[in-house]
Amino acid sequence: MNEGIRETLDFKIPCSDSSNICTFRIADFGCSVGPNTFFAVEKIVEAVEQKYHAQFQNSPPLEFQVFFNDVTANDFNTLFKTLPSYRKYFAAGVPGTFYGRLFPKSTLHLAYSSYSLHWLSKVPEEVADTKSPAWNKGSIQCSGTAKEVAKAYSAQFKTDMDNFLNARAHEIIGGGLMVIVLAGLPDGIMMAQTGAGICNELLGSCLVDMAKLVSI
Repeated sequence: MNEGIRETLDFKIPCSDSSNICTFRIADFGCSVGPNTFFAVEKIVEAVEQKYHAQFQNSPPLEFQVFFNDVTANDFNTLFKTLPSYRKYFAAGVPGTFYGRLFPKSTLHLAYSSYSLHWLSKVPEEVADTKSPAWNKGSIQCSGTAKEVAKAYSAQFKTDMDNFLNARAHEIIGGGLMVIVLAGLPDGIMMAQTGAGICNELLGSCLVDMAKLVSI
């Protein structure tokens, strides 16, 4: 991330404000309730300041505005109660799905998302349809063992990513930057073969057992 900010971020547009103070706007898409988002924002601010001061030694200081985004059900109360008391930015919450527009055009200078885009906007309809070849038989994840199930999840992921990238394309200014941290699987490795996949299968079986007990 530091390397990307140092080599790619373009300050020509962010620092063309008519006033003598530039406002640099950052958004964390999928912030949850902290504290990871605060650590990430702190590192981003530090890297941007270093780049800015190296490029414009005698320029006015930057001011930072940080938007914390997550779904409307997120616990924003906890998030803002634990905001660092000393911080170099103005904080704001932006509730809503990041699979659509959340900001006016050309608003953001840096968009950040860490371990959030694996949460799909919805469960693919086919995997919950008992009459569909892609029925996932009650599993809570795409284990990769059934091609039809994997295809349904892949199609939903593609749709969601297209929507995410298209929305950010409108919101990020020219010369801005987007940082995405996202887990992935090597080719030929199924989710069911990973540690996380095994844990998810165990959790899913527990949920099924609990549901059966309730129905008795």
